[in-house]
Amino acid sequence: MTVLRVAIVGLGKIARDQHIPAIATTDGVTLVAVASRHASLPHLPHFATLDQLLRDGPPIDAVALCTPPQVRSNQAATALSAGKHVMLEKPPGASLSELDPLIALAPRAGKTLFATWHSRFAAAVEPARHWLASRRIRSVQITWKEDVRVWHPGQRWIFEAGGLGVFDPGINALSILTRVLPEPAFVTAAELAFPANREAPIAANLSLTDSTGLPISAEFDFRQSGPQTWDIVVETDGGRLVLSSGGARLTLDGEVKVDGINAEYRGLYRRFVDLTATATSDVDLTPLRLVADAFLLGKRRNVEAFED
Repeated sequence: MTVLRVAIVGLGKIARDQHIPAIATTDGVTLVAVASRHASLPHLPHFATLDQLLRDGPPIDAVALCTPPQVRSNQAATALSAGKHVMLEKPPGASLSELDPLIALAPRAGKTLFATWHSRFAAAVEPARHWLASRRIRSVQITWKEDVRVWHPGQRWIFEAGGLGVFDPGINALSILTRVLPEPAFVTAAELAFPANREAPIAANLSLTDSTGLPISAEFDFRQSGPQTWDIVVETDGGRLVLSSGGARLTLDGEVKVDGINAEYRGLYRRFVDLTATATSDVDLTPLRLVADAFLLGKRRNVEAFED
């Protein structure tokens, strides 16, 4: 069996909490090196930059880019040009247009470009999609609130231009929404709350709909302390569906149907292994388009300064 040799680029919280354990427990893939300016792993070759890794590192087949989105485009282009498959953490980039050259480059290089949406691999998402396919949906309400100090401690890039702010977690909800709804959704209005000392929003309220006029609301907030909230409530002609715990738990009219463990990143790596076997790419930009439209349509509201 051929094993995909992967190097992680950017050894931050998401790489340590998710990528490394997922690689260790997924057949067909192994971690062979790390590129990071500020961190390393015992017993693995370490390099400060991707360029150094590609020049001096061990043989690799692919890179998983876990760096901030503002720098991923150049790194992905470098890796693809060097003949490596590329996995992009979400969001896949800091803008939509910078991804078009990568999408064109991947088939020319004969390599896979995989823009990941880990929340789509949560245990209850596919069961929810199948259940909703045969129902008439009346409304959707998203509530996605978490504590940035817990999930992104000291990560200033997330509040810099291109870091997305609260849309970094909010895009997870949008990735689920665009997977489970039978019709494409689009943004009709948005209100974005910007701290006085930051370049990206800390909270956002979105109104969306689809071609049928379905009312969809989304409330995102990065200031929630205590219990965290990652819920999507869907009212239908067949009852109320609730996706909670970020898509891991499915409840129908109060009855729990799915209560899954956190195995999203193992799903991502299984998908990556399958894609690389045929050098096929998977780059769905729909969730990022919704975020871009929220910025285009959003009314800006200034709020108090935020200090981490």
